[in-house]
Amino acid sequence: MTTEDLHDLDAVASLTDRVRRQAYQMVADGAGPLGRDEVAEALGVGRTLAAFHLDKLVAAGLLEVSYARRSGKSGPGAGRPAKLYHRAAAEHAVSVPPRAYRAAAELLAEALEQAGAEETLYQVAQKHGRRTPENPDIKKMLTGQGYAPVADGPDRIELRNCPFHRLAEQFPPVICGMNLAMVTGLLAGARLDGEWAARMDAAPGRCCVTLSKK
Repeated sequence: MTTEDLHDLDAVASLTDRVRRQAYQMVADGAGPLGRDEVAEALGVGRTLAAFHLDKLVAAGLLEVSYARRSGKSGPGAGRPAKLYHRAAAEHAVSVPPRAYRAAAELLAEALEQAGAEETLYQVAQKHGRRTPENPDIKKMLTGQGYAPVADGPDRIELRNCPFHRLAEQFPPVICGMNLAMVTGLLAGARLDGEWAARMDAAPGRCCVTLSKK
């Protein structure tokens, strides 16, 4: 195994502890950064134990830390900034024995781009998305596909995770177009396309696709 493989294995192994796994899931599913007090209260554990597990997740590269005053105040008397945790942008994958699926995907994406076969890819992606079973719960359906949906008001949903993040960074037109076609197909398969529409709406730190009510 390479050094990167061992690092990924250590990161995934850090989630074997139940409380640590729950802490990670809570932060990853949140709409914004969370403090140790919020995590401790939600999990029913002490603040010190919550901080211990959160910091272990930071050390493993699964979470990142920022600091902010939760009161919104600034200047003298505003208090110390709170230590906040949010999901790290880095991704970790483990294959035993090692496999090069990511490299194969990169080669295929580059070949599609050079061949100008994007439209065929989009048709296949939408057809694949349509295979999803009918589901009236849009957030549950999108969560099952790895998109980590978060409501931004009653009529808009952002996707906090891109399942194809690494490829989207390397081949944005090809992969983002595929993503849009996939989500459009998912909505049709789940019988939600009469209520929701997917559109391209790229922004840092999330998927390039958002959903809006029609």
